[in-house]
Amino acid sequence: MTQDELKAAVAKEAIKHVVDDLPVGVGTGSTANFFIDELAKIKGRIAGAVPSSERTAERLRGHGIRILELNNVNELPVYVDGADEITEHMAMIKGGGGALTREKIVAAVAKKFVCIADETKLVPVLGKFPLPVEVIPMARSYVARMMVKLGGQPRLRENFATDNGNAILDVHGLAILNPLELEAKINNIAGVVTVGLFALRGADVLLLGTGQGVRTLTRK
Repeated sequence: MTQDELKAAVAKEAIKHVVDDLPVGVGTGSTANFFIDELAKIKGRIAGAVPSSERTAERLRGHGIRILELNNVNELPVYVDGADEITEHMAMIKGGGGALTREKIVAAVAKKFVCIADETKLVPVLGKFPLPVEVIPMARSYVARMMVKLGGQPRLRENFATDNGNAILDVHGLAILNPLELEAKINNIAGVVTVGLFALRGADVLLLGTGQGVRTLTRK
């Protein structure tokens, strides 16, 4: 199976976690796009969708799916999104698409976080994929120096601004053995909006696309 076929398979499986007559949180990226396409087939069954980025909102609108503001939602039973890397302990690196802050906010509100990914995203240790850090522009150099102190090699994502108007540093060269600790440490650096480590609020369910079908892993 191609990578796109694996993504389509997990997107279809994720529909089973959508709760009728209530909103669904929707992530950002190529795998999330497959989920949006599946969601369009059942749009009459849901109250609407809470998008994690402007790009996601645009795709949802294109399918005629009602957009809901997170501030107006009292209950969000499920959030569905992909990952750049994920471990069997459900910690993730996210933010390759630059939507990490809004993704983290919507994930925090949701009762259940369903991660959809193909088997290449499952890793024993996080860090081969560069770790995105969203920063206030004036703090960019300071945060970069702090990333070097933590053993990373930060690079500014050129010609890119997040939906919040901020910059992203992609930090290379980290082997993240304790994602919970590192997430808290980086989030406490002045000028950091958020880091693309999702360990404090990791996934509850991982739907993993493999050549043998979709595997379901749950938080231990």
